Amino acid sequence: MMIKKMAAIIGGSLLLGIGINVFLVPHHLLDGGMIGLGLIAKYVWHVQAGLTMIVLSVPLYAIAWFYYRPFFYNSLHGLLFSSWMIDVLSVLRGLVALDPLLSAVIGGMLVGAGIGVMLREETSTGGTDLLAQFIAKWTDWNVGVVIFLIDACIVSVGSFVIDSVPFMYSFVVVTVVGAVTTMLTREKTMGV
Repeated sequence: MMIKKMAAIIGGSLLLGIGINVFLVPHHLLDGGMIGLGLIAKYVWHVQAGLTMIVLSVPLYAIAWFYYRPFFYNSLHGLLFSSWMIDVLSVLRGLVALDPLLSAVIGGMLVGAGIGVMLREETSTGGTDLLAQFIAKWTDWNVGVVIFLIDACIVSVGSFVIDSVPFMYSFVVVTVVGAVTTMLTREKTMGV
């Protein structure tokens, strides 16, 4: 069981790192969640996106430690390894030159696949998923709706702050990530 989880973390993190560095970063595209916040920081301040994801996740992981410890244990490794892979695989930037729409679709598919592979083994990159779970619990909203709203806010703010980020292409990224993640986790949530 532990080997499957480790394989999911490694494989999912590779897919995330490739999707982000090869397809999203060259066109300054965004995703939602902590990945999106890490990308905004990278585009604005030229810092490492993965390291930024870790730093921004610290308060959420502190909350998880006290109120939702299973999430803390199940997602910490995913956060650390995927953030590291995002930064390590930055050497792949510029490897492929595609138009922004095609990059948004392919990058979204790879990021969604990476997240989906990890979620199937009950691990994740953490971050705003925890925040969404807390908000859903406090408001009785569907957690998927909360995640979508958080992602939409991050992409909207990022597109406003960074002039070179085309909102529609980033919206395509978020939509494709969500669709692929849903497809990969649907069987798991249906009990198959």
